[in-house]
Amino acid sequence: MNKKKLRLNKIFHYIFKEKFYKKININWSNFPDRSEIIQKVIDKKNYKSYLEIGCDDDQNFNKIKIHIKYGVDPISGGNIRKTSDEFFSQNKKYFDCIFIDGLHEYEQVKKDIINSLEYLNDGGVIFVHDCLPRSYFEQAVPRSQHIWTGDVWKSIVEFRGYNYLDICVGKLDMGLGIILKRKNSNKLSISIKNFKNLKYKEFFKNYENYLNLIHYTKIIKFIG
Repeated sequence: MNKKKLRLNKIFHYIFKEKFYKKININWSNFPDRSEIIQKVIDKKNYKSYLEIGCDDDQNFNKIKIHIKYGVDPISGGNIRKTSDEFFSQNKKYFDCIFIDGLHEYEQVKKDIINSLEYLNDGGVIFVHDCLPRSYFEQAVPRSQHIWTGDVWKSIVEFRGYNYLDICVGKLDMGLGIILKRKNSNKLSISIKNFKNLKYKEFFKNYENYLNLIHYTKIIKFIG
């Protein structure tokens, strides 16, 4: 997205959207990147198949070493030139490990998670990138700055209320969500009808609880 469009979107947010400007103080350079953690899990669990949704410049995709590897992106990177919706509508393959890093907007992330769950092998894991925005503008939709998580976090908060999904977010690299198909060990109860309407102010006050945030060194233990 060009700089002019980003500036216009920021003005839009200042005028019409939530006015909350406190920031979460985290320096991601002090933490490992997502690729390192994903590869450790693949190696420990002896996974054989991997799917990545949203590859961009293959910054993550190229680092993953595994027997079977598919990367889906409509514009660049990976090895399948489709949107995630197009891919899943035609897909018949199942995967041990799925990494979601596509369009960073709540509705699309929610669809990507639901579709990924359908094609996840028993004992597999879904990773979701960009779950911990440090400021309102870092997560604001429409996008208004270069560093951007979008409102991915809202989908994590919603699925944490499901009985059959066990979810946490590892504290590293913009927040790495981990989703497992098993009994929820720490179910989140939150009273809201439409998760899209969640406010960043509430996230700021409750993000550790909302995300079931854990230190990155505890991810392997959480997955089991």
